[in-house]
Amino acid sequence: MRIIAVVNQKGGVGKTTTAANLGHGLSLDGFPTLLLDLDPQAHLQHCLGEHDSTRPGMDSVLLGATGIAEHADEIREDLHLVTAGPALVDFEAISGGAERAFVLRDALAAVDESYAYVVMDCGPASGMLVANAIAAATDVLVPVAGDYLSLTGLARLLLTLRRMRSLCMARFDERIYFSRFTPRRRLSQEVYRTVSEHFSDKLLATSITEAAILAECAAAGETIFEYQNSSRSAREYRALIRDLLDSRVVRDEEEATSNVA
Repeated sequence: MRIIAVVNQKGGVGKTTTAANLGHGLSLDGFPTLLLDLDPQAHLQHCLGEHDSTRPGMDSVLLGATGIAEHADEIREDLHLVTAGPALVDFEAISGGAERAFVLRDALAAVDESYAYVVMDCGPASGMLVANAIAAATDVLVPVAGDYLSLTGLARLLLTLRRMRSLCMARFDERIYFSRFTPRRRLSQEVYRTVSEHFSDKLLATSITEAAILAECAAAGETIFEYQNSSRSAREYRALIRDLLDSRVVRDEEEATSNVA
């Protein structure tokens, strides 16, 4: 089971849009997928047309009351969702030791292996909820907008990931992609070149172009594949999924070769 955390401490870079479309795209490709909403704002469920914010979900899981399976509702074929729940923000306020960073990892260990993928939408923060997502992840997917503030934030985030890898003894791939990208804007092109030069081994080939249709489909409670399957945005998300899957295949092949050597 591959566990993907969509992470960036900066808001407005397209994390929730990506989590929704990535999860649905994987399920449409025949991969049973589980979505986890780890943002107390619960935007992921609203993007998917689920508007009951009073139901317990990840709040109950992380606060130790229930397991993930009890809250996983099938919202599309081969696509299940665990909502954030009204008390998720309380998890950040609870005191405790380093073991609190592993609550989600332990909960996912009990999840049915029938899921091929778990996709986690993380809020714009760097607290204990994000730490749990990173500690549980096999892949960390980082959306970056084409501006210098995003570039500065990326450097800080990658440093945080390096520390988390050491502290949690975690093994995850880091993958960066450009979201809300405006290819004709000179600043976007300059930021893209900078990221390409310094993080070429982490940067996925596909960028998601800024498009009003992505906001429209979220407001409609649909993914881009439901709202306008023939759009450029739908094609870009399909390509992003292929890039993400292919990047893991390459890593697995490299590890297999290394082990043989």
